[in-house]
Amino acid sequence: MKKIWLRHPSLTVIGIKMGSLNTANVEFCLDVFKQLNNNNPGDNIFFSPLSLLYALNMVLLGARGNSSRQIEKALHYQHTGEFFKPEFKDSSKCSQAGRIHSEFGVLVSQINQPDSDYTLSIANRLYGKKAMAFHQQFLSCSEKLYQARLQTVDFAQSTEETRKIINAWVEKKTNGKITNLFGKGTIDPSSVMVLVNAIYFKGQWQNKFQESETVKSPFQLSEGRSVIVEMMYQIGTFKLAIIKKPQMQVLELPYVNNKLSMIILLPVGTAHLGQIEKQLNVRTFQEWTNSSNMMEREVEVHIPRFKLEIKYELNSLLKSLGMTNVFNPAKADFSGMSPDKGLYLSKVIHKSFVDVNEEGTEAAAATGDNIAVKRLPIRDRFMANHPFLFFIRDTCTSMLLFAGKLTSP
Repeated sequence: MKKIWLRHPSLTVIGIKMGSLNTANVEFCLDVFKQLNNNNPGDNIFFSPLSLLYALNMVLLGARGNSSRQIEKALHYQHTGEFFKPEFKDSSKCSQAGRIHSEFGVLVSQINQPDSDYTLSIANRLYGKKAMAFHQQFLSCSEKLYQARLQTVDFAQSTEETRKIINAWVEKKTNGKITNLFGKGTIDPSSVMVLVNAIYFKGQWQNKFQESETVKSPFQLSEGRSVIVEMMYQIGTFKLAIIKKPQMQVLELPYVNNKLSMIILLPVGTAHLGQIEKQLNVRTFQEWTNSSNMMEREVEVHIPRFKLEIKYELNSLLKSLGMTNVFNPAKADFSGMSPDKGLYLSKVIHKSFVDVNEEGTEAAAATGDNIAVKRLPIRDRFMANHPFLFFIRDTCTSMLLFAGKLTSP
């Protein structure tokens, strides 16, 4: 895999093995998706693998021994073994924590640029028990590499006040979109460390859907049951792949300036979503969404307008992926974070929000581009009036920012 060189203001120039981080990102994404799917069959699913990786990397920065190895395995970092040097050799050099931390930080800063044409707000913070001592080098490196601070709070004496502090911070970091992350009574006074993770995304389509074209239309929920939805519609030139086994269409809808795009996996013909889910793995996902399979075609696109806001408590899911020690007071090893014994992760909460509607900005000088596109004589029809999978991907790095399943708009 070709090395790509990036410069970052706070880091030295480094070579990123994009392939290994991409593969880890997709593998972790599909692991989480499958677990959520098993736990909530038939439900809508929406989460951010990028945001979760970001948060868990922060935890990894302070984990040691078996705790560290379990996190690495769950995040599929065994592909990137050469990146790891978990011990801090020199407290002034955060790069000693292992290049994966530096390189992941660079990747995120590439995706999450302040001057982007989309809004992406990632909020990650560790809240630790007040009486705990934390290593200064961990605090400074988590801030330098992940722009994330550890905040000490009094879980025992000020449980309700702590809950309000955390909720207010998340609301501020997500443009007011994610409120009340922790409901009343959800923070345990005996908590030692809580990982808070929230993400908000709002993107504008490269080719917008006209509101006047949106019509009320049935969306098939399951055998014989349907619900009326607001179905958006447009005809445009999009990348589309037609997969024979299982039968499906894969459509790519770009956001403004093609920096991000939404990829939709839609079963067609006699196929149903369960068949796609059954065959979904890193190899098939990369094959189905490979640019060599995606041909530019004129497509009649029908997709429902939808808004999802879903919250997950991920302790049991992460345990099922092999991260058991970090939640166990007797086995957790966070000696890279704190000299105190008894530091363990009490709770991992993840909440994400997405709004898919007609809004967007038409591509500048699109007419000139369209003339050069090879038109196919027959227009394809992409009718998303039944459950589908969708992913939001960064075009440059191929990192998956979000993954979801829409069963009921």
